[in-house]
Amino acid sequence: MVDFQKVPYKKEEILSALHPLVIEWFNKTFKDFSEPQRFSIVNIHQRENTLISSPTGSGKTLSAFLSIISELTYLSESNMLSDDVHCIYISPLKALANDIEKNLNEPLKGIKEIAEKQGKKINVRVAIRTGDTSASEKSSMLKKTPHILITTPESLAIILCAPKFREKLRQVKWVIIDEIHAIASSKRGVHLSLSLERLQNLANFTRIGLSATVSPLEEIAKFLVGIEDVRKEKYRTCRIVDTQFIKKLDLKVLSPVENLVKSSHEEMHREMYELINNLVQSHKATLVFTNTRAATERVVHHLKDKFPKNYTGIIDTETGKIGDSIGAHHGSLSKDHRLNIENRLKQGKIRCVVCSTSLELGIDIGYIDLVILLGSPKSVARALQRIGRSGHKLHDEAKGRIIVLNRDDLVECSVLLKAALEKKIDKISVPQNCLDVLAQQIFGMAIEESQALEQVFYTIKRSYCYKNIDRKDFDSVISYLAGEYTTLEDRHVYAKIWHDKETGMIGKRGKMARVLYMTNIGTIPDEAHVLVKIGEMVIGAIDEGFLERLKRGDIFVLGGNSYEFLFSRGMTVQVKASVNRPPTVPSWFSETLPLSFDLALEIQRFRKLMSEKFSSEKSKKEILEFINTYLYVDHYGANSIYEYFREQYLFLEIPHEKKLLVEHYSDGKNKYVVFHSVYGRRVNDVLARALAFAVSRLQHKDVEISVTDNGFYLMYKGDIQVLRAFTQVKSKDLRKIMELALDNTEILKRRFRHCAARALMILRSYKGRERTVGRQQLSSMLLINAVKRISNDFPILKEARREVMEDLMDIDSAKIVLEEIEQGKIKLKEVFTDLPSPFAFNLVAEGYTDIMKIEDKVQFLQRVHSQILAKIALKEKEKEE
Repeated sequence: MVDFQKVPYKKEEILSALHPLVIEWFNKTFKDFSEPQRFSIVNIHQRENTLISSPTGSGKTLSAFLSIISELTYLSESNMLSDDVHCIYISPLKALANDIEKNLNEPLKGIKEIAEKQGKKINVRVAIRTGDTSASEKSSMLKKTPHILITTPESLAIILCAPKFREKLRQVKWVIIDEIHAIASSKRGVHLSLSLERLQNLANFTRIGLSATVSPLEEIAKFLVGIEDVRKEKYRTCRIVDTQFIKKLDLKVLSPVENLVKSSHEEMHREMYELINNLVQSHKATLVFTNTRAATERVVHHLKDKFPKNYTGIIDTETGKIGDSIGAHHGSLSKDHRLNIENRLKQGKIRCVVCSTSLELGIDIGYIDLVILLGSPKSVARALQRIGRSGHKLHDEAKGRIIVLNRDDLVECSVLLKAALEKKIDKISVPQNCLDVLAQQIFGMAIEESQALEQVFYTIKRSYCYKNIDRKDFDSVISYLAGEYTTLEDRHVYAKIWHDKETGMIGKRGKMARVLYMTNIGTIPDEAHVLVKIGEMVIGAIDEGFLERLKRGDIFVLGGNSYEFLFSRGMTVQVKASVNRPPTVPSWFSETLPLSFDLALEIQRFRKLMSEKFSSEKSKKEILEFINTYLYVDHYGANSIYEYFREQYLFLEIPHEKKLLVEHYSDGKNKYVVFHSVYGRRVNDVLARALAFAVSRLQHKDVEISVTDNGFYLMYKGDIQVLRAFTQVKSKDLRKIMELALDNTEILKRRFRHCAARALMILRSYKGRERTVGRQQLSSMLLINAVKRISNDFPILKEARREVMEDLMDIDSAKIVLEEIEQGKIKLKEVFTDLPSPFAFNLVAEGYTDIMKIEDKVQFLQRVHSQILAKIALKEKEKEE
């Protein structure tokens, strides 16, 4: 049973659960217990599975550790603390693991000192085991076993297969999973959930999850604890401590200029950096989040360039060295550089750090009093996680400012802010039935010891991520691992386990099994840049995420020139020059964060309310009053939103949650059909691909598609009947249509390689040699053709399709949209115009972004905006006459 802890424990109840030495140390260090501590310490003491959801800096990590330290102190004091691992702390980041060791060693050191003064001896050991841990350090852990082991999901899977260290895990009583919200939504979480069930076969332990802002908490709790009784589908019990909103929020959306359409690029650029600088200078320490690594570097460069006195040539009063008071922090920078930035920020030697996503999780960076978000973070949960990095102390206010540069962003961020302040958090999605991770973990279980296949199946079914695994899929993975598809041996894919069908037992096959497993496990794929060539001439390079989006005939820009994508082979792309066609895929597309489906629906609801206001002919004053009461925006913002919706209403009409506008227009060369579907890019990707496939099948026409969070468009020549094709895309057939639409696409080929590497069909490391991404991709191309000949439902190919449709895209939400259209809950309305409407314009202009200078694009936007205003004025005049 999963339930919420509604009442905090009294102070005397908490104190009675703790060792006197722990109490003395705590009273010396803190004034009182924090909110999450008041709700959770007693539960953990009573060995109840507990999920603690609370903002950064609220003391949730200490909430998890206090009871554990207390119990280990009792055992150590009475000389009963065995030489085993008693607690495992799992972190998604190595940097976070280092933080925890420091923070954990402080209380242990303090308790030890107090004990020594009383003539007592307390010795609780802590150690880190990650991919960076040396062989000698690992060896010493067998002799001096840490009582508290800090590790990562991947390292936990490895030590479960290390025969000697595995024995040290039989006394594990607690497992803490930090930043569980960040792990649960990816295949790392799926992998971890199976490792926990493997550990459960060794030891009976209490599970503690630590999370920032996340929803729904019940689902994360079920992910944390798993299933106790598979036959009855009964979950293990879990107490949820929900203190997500104990911090006060000071949030605002800011526009650097009064008018987002009429301002020139120079003015927008100048005012934005003036605004950022003023905010940074009026605060002690500022964290700036951009949405891409390139933007991170750009912001740091421009701030140093425009305000050198504020950010460069700053003298360190301690060392006398000259340095910068601003730094960049992102995943492409070296570990040492990132650590240096974190430490300087902690020491107060740096005033501003600009990052992409690398500081969203709770790495200790000390005191931050302001978080700036440049552009929309695309989800309420992500916004709160980022802004929650400010006000690090428990009672501090979390202060966030979102800077917007266009009207779509203004509407999106204003609605996002409303949802954040009203505690409407987007729902997290936990991947289900991932067959590649399953193959890897079954191999690990076979290495542990020979065991009954039925026992393996029920261990897997205990994981929340595999509660509904189909027996047929499970058996197909066993068949692959046992080498029953002999044709794969021609592609150097050999059996990894033996399976005795008479006894129903499985076990590892081959002397190299353990080494292969330990050097190839994990879920994060190897990525590399792909060379772009015309014939043998190298033009440049693109990243793999971008290549995944390309299909034959797509136009993209590289180095300022347009190219048409022909095909890829391994890590090389062949293109031809394309002068006269605009890009169909913006170059930054692969880096941008997708809008969450829940936030998209909130934007649609706001659109409907605005449509009703204009339809009932409310005055400007009344509509502005509504905007100001409904959203949390300043005067400029409210006026910009009013003007934006007024222009759309007068020029065409306002699409919303009950009306999907299908807008036809032509630019003279090409025809466009724009779908005003604000569902987020993951949903729109499904709808666009399915519709394009239907058009090509039914009407034998090739169409180009472009997808954004606010909709998608089809571009074509000649004539097509779009709505006829759209009505053929039925919700019940959507998965089958998408399977056909994805066949032979780059996205499926690349994702198959990722899945094949996870399933150990492709070995990234063999006999000490690392295999390049290019070699892996070539092997993958041969393998995908081989498995298609075996079966179109081969488990790893099936998983690649599932990953694309469910994890990368959002086919389930797309199906809901189609069902509502079929049921008449959402009306489709076709409209025809000779100019893109205000709501369509940013969507259509997306493709032109790369071939225009930003200044030209702004002028282009302003010119079309003027044409739209002229059309509206003409309509108004005709109406009066």
